Amino acid sequence: MFQKTTSLLLLLALVACKNQETTEKEKIKAATWLLGNWESKSAEGSLKENWSQVNDSTFSATSYFINAKDTVHFETIRLQQVGEQLTYTATIKGQHNDKPVAFTLFSETEKQVIFENQKNDYPQKISYTKITADSIVAQISGKLQGKQSSEQFGLKKIK
Repeated sequence: MFQKTTSLLLLLALVACKNQETTEKEKIKAATWLLGNWESKSAEGSLKENWSQVNDSTFSATSYFINAKDTVHFETIRLQQVGEQLTYTATIKGQHNDKPVAFTLFSETEKQVIFENQKNDYPQKISYTKITADSIVAQISGKLQGKQSSEQFGLKKIK
């Protein structure tokens, strides 16, 4: 009887761990539409974001803005799920002493992810919205010098 009870408990523990493993990856899986190379062109220059999958719980990206031949803005991004928490971490060259700033998942649907960090100077909110399979909108918003501000970037997938 003891062996059967022990075996049953062991089996239940394994199933629970397997279910937790599956659940742990669900949030990042819902954002796979971000993967790929994206671009937005305007009179001011060209914004590019290149997203790739590192493993089953981490995506990474580089984002840069080029005006003429000058790289005006460069950042690396890490989207990582640990346990139930999905975190967007940006490291922007020339800001915050080149140290990473983390934004935690605030809201998620199958077509949108929104991250927040109310302690960051600007932005306090970052969102990505899937419009079509080859079109997304990235938006940053929050208070900038005491005033509400928002910037939106429409990006097309580069083939």
